[in-house]
Amino acid sequence: MRYLIYYLIIINAAAWIMYGLDKWKAKSGAWRISERALLLVTLAGGSVGALAGMMLFRHKTKKAKFVVGVPVMLVLHCVIVAVIVLELLQNG
Repeated sequence: MRYLIYYLIIINAAAWIMYGLDKWKAKSGAWRISERALLLVTLAGGSVGALAGMMLFRHKTKKAKFVVGVPVMLVLHCVIVAVIVLELLQNG
């Protein structure tokens, strides 16, 4: 369980940083992080960081695949974590 928590902290921090970095790059006209990479880090468990990044940096908020996809992945991740926690509580 401890490793899951560490993983989620790291992947969400990475997602948040990637969304912020991509927004900065978009404003400065620099090379961008691909939408695929942003969505993959979100799918890999970084949905909280991705949503926080979207809201804080106002980034990807007009793209349907992000506006719909990131919250859907967040709900999915919450369900997965809840199932894992319940399993651990039942099995001691």
